[in-house]
Amino acid sequence: VQREQDEQFTSKFITADPDVQSLQDLKGKTFAFGSVSSTSGSLMPRYFMIKDGIQPEQFFKRIAYSGAHDATAAWVEAGKADAGVLNASVWDKLVAAGKVDTDKVRVISTTPPYYDYNWTVRGNLDPALVEKIKAAFLALDPANPEHKAILDLQAASRFIETKPENYEGIEEAARAAGLLK
Repeated sequence: VQREQDEQFTSKFITADPDVQSLQDLKGKTFAFGSVSSTSGSLMPRYFMIKDGIQPEQFFKRIAYSGAHDATAAWVEAGKADAGVLNASVWDKLVAAGKVDTDKVRVISTTPPYYDYNWTVRGNLDPALVEKIKAAFLALDPANPEHKAILDLQAASRFIETKPENYEGIEEAARAAGLLK
């Protein structure tokens, strides 16, 4: 299962450089990813850049890893990196909380949507138990106060079914990045 919003996940490319209007304008500039292993802060944005003909190590003057989405936004705002990429929902939260100066920092591009985050069980788990676990997640009803408390802990409106094929893009991106063999 996965949260409903995680079937249309995106990442945002940001900059504080007024001359930058697109990813192509970042050639020869410094760039910040989040954590090396972050799906939305590194893996999928890198994958989409490569698909668009941008080889980050050759395209950018320097690449750095901030270690966290909020750190990437702070680096870009402070001029430590000319641009960066972060999880779209974190960007939205930072903007809503006034933790990023949108007069300075702005979004220049958004990745295509991809599937992210899911609840996965061990492959050899008893199929009857797998079904019980899945049914429990799918039965969570936000109209029920006890269920809503559980959903709120996961920042979920509800859970939906998903399937392994939905994550083939992430697997391909992880293999391309050398994170999986």
